[in-house]
Amino acid sequence: MATVPLIDDSTASAEVRAVFDDIRTTRKVDWINNFWKALANHPPTLRRIWQGIKEVMAPGALDPLTKELIYLAISVSNGCAYCTASHGAAAKRLGMNEEMLGELIAVVGMANQTNRLADGYRVPVDERFEKLF
Repeated sequence: MATVPLIDDSTASAEVRAVFDDIRTTRKVDWINNFWKALANHPPTLRRIWQGIKEVMAPGALDPLTKELIYLAISVSNGCAYCTASHGAAAKRLGMNEEMLGELIAVVGMANQTNRLADGYRVPVDERFEKLF
């Protein structure tokens, strides 16, 4: 159960409706998902997060599927069921198949395991790796 009411078009302020309209236009959809409806309880957050999503997920050096796969991997790692479902669906629309999903989850699991081991052992970063970043 949501901790805030989900704001829809009938209860949205003009400011929120403007963001909702931009979401529909940008995404070429005729509906607003629950994430945006929840954020609409605080219009400055709704506007800020929508602007950030538009900028980060816009076409760039990474193709749209790669961006969605990264978003999905982070969502799985963070344990966010909503974002896992949302970005999993987006990745599937962009071409992710079951084999890709299986490999992605395996990589997430391995990365989490090795990250914890490296942190637990406080492994110093190799000098040659430091030069790469």
